[in-house]
Amino acid sequence: MTIAQIMAPACIHLDVDAPSKKRALERMSEYLSEGDSELNSGQVFDALLMRERLGSTGLGFGFAIPHARHAHAADVRGACMRLAQPIDFDAMDQQPVDFVVGLLVPDGCADEHVHTLAQLAGLLNEPDVRARLRNAQTPEEVLEVFLSASVA
Repeated sequence: MTIAQIMAPACIHLDVDAPSKKRALERMSEYLSEGDSELNSGQVFDALLMRERLGSTGLGFGFAIPHARHAHAADVRGACMRLAQPIDFDAMDQQPVDFVVGLLVPDGCADEHVHTLAQLAGLLNEPDVRARLRNAQTPEEVLEVFLSASVA
């Protein structure tokens, strides 16, 4: 499964106001739980926060990948947001984060979780992909970056 397959334009948000890591995780929780009556954004936030306490998901280069498993997730879900202003995310390279890609995976899908996370980290490790994501003007353009990078 590719990143483009788990994300739709409705899950992509640009110029989001989230002045702190906590607020960014709250917003991501809302986006990951949208459209699924089985998911509660508060519970998704708790799952993301619990994972974040194990170690920052700030990947570096201004990107973060908060992710968690959740008992009520029916399938792998992705969402992303480009922040209006970079924030401290305790990233490995100590750089502020301006782009956040979130993943929510069903509890029983450990292999899928690891595979999707590795694929996403690999994509975001590419300078060209990062630049194209930052320069995208619409959610559809962001999705196109993931789509074209996934097949490359």
